[in-house]
Amino acid sequence: MWIYEHKSWPDFSWKSKQLTQKLADIRHRQGRLLGRMERLGFELKREASLSTLTNDVVKSSAIEGENLNPIEVRSSIARRLGLDIAGLVPASRDVEGIVEMMLDATQKYNEPLTKDRLYGWHAALFPTGRSGMQKITVGAWRGIEAGPMQVVSGRIGRETVHFEAPSADRLDSEMAAFLSWFETDHKDLDPVLKAGIAHLWFVTIHPFEDGNGRIARAIADMALARADGTAERFYSMSSQIEHERKDYYTQLERQQRSEPDITGWLEWFLDCLGHAMSSAEISLTNVLYKAKLWEIINQQSVNDRQRLVINRMLEDGFEGHMNTSKYARLTKCSKDTALRDIQELKSREILIPNEGGGRSTSYRLPEDIT
Repeated sequence: MWIYEHKSWPDFSWKSKQLTQKLADIRHRQGRLLGRMERLGFELKREASLSTLTNDVVKSSAIEGENLNPIEVRSSIARRLGLDIAGLVPASRDVEGIVEMMLDATQKYNEPLTKDRLYGWHAALFPTGRSGMQKITVGAWRGIEAGPMQVVSGRIGRETVHFEAPSADRLDSEMAAFLSWFETDHKDLDPVLKAGIAHLWFVTIHPFEDGNGRIARAIADMALARADGTAERFYSMSSQIEHERKDYYTQLERQQRSEPDITGWLEWFLDCLGHAMSSAEISLTNVLYKAKLWEIINQQSVNDRQRLVINRMLEDGFEGHMNTSKYARLTKCSKDTALRDIQELKSREILIPNEGGGRSTSYRLPEDIT
């Protein structure tokens, strides 16, 4: 029996005592994190929020096996928010669509969530009207003609059904109930718990032919923005879910095969949110490090090649260290020019040589800056 087949659906229940300590810890960390962010200058706060939004979009798609270019995502977000940053590049339609959805959810978090708004999000996710090669119904609930909506794995003929969503003829009433609940001000329900419930409830209904996971996470982000009381995002739930993806799907399947007591799901959601906030504290440290490093670097000018390389080394996805060959490839210059640039940065202690000299010397950025 699926969760929505129980007679008490969707009257969710949970054991409040089991959640009290976790929720109190989340609220404390949430307040501490937002307080630290408020003390940042405008530029640093903007950079932190842009980085978080970029990770949210990239990782939410990665959960579904879709790999987006982070540089395109960052550029798309910056353009839509009117941010003047270096290195803007054109973005694909797929990137523009999910960015549009995520920004609408988080930047306009206080606007009502309606059926038409969800239709718009779905249309933005699938601008060609196709999911991969398959034509799907876009900007509307899935129809009866599409057949049962199942989540399956395994070889053809030996599939395992992990979940089967409510039939299409129930969607209007199911979604009307969900949207009414989401927009009702529940005085006795903590907004953080509401985000976890909304995520589970929407993904259980599975109202669209595709894109339900990404939209469910956007709805959760919208609810968390309401809980934070700000459109600026400083922690990424989607990034943490992607990191715990296997457990995420296990928890969803377990809950959807269970009764409407969702204590287990909410415990997992709060734990995951706590991990996301821990990651955000690390990210904040990185943002402060970058700002301080550039403050030191900018005491003397650096050329465009040097600036490009330093920025690349500061990116989250940068692997390994810098050497002459890699520098020359990144900046499209000769190895002699690369070596001169590196030696200048080395003399200023911006690049620190690793052990092992000669032609194989590699360099890292300074770890301790004051």
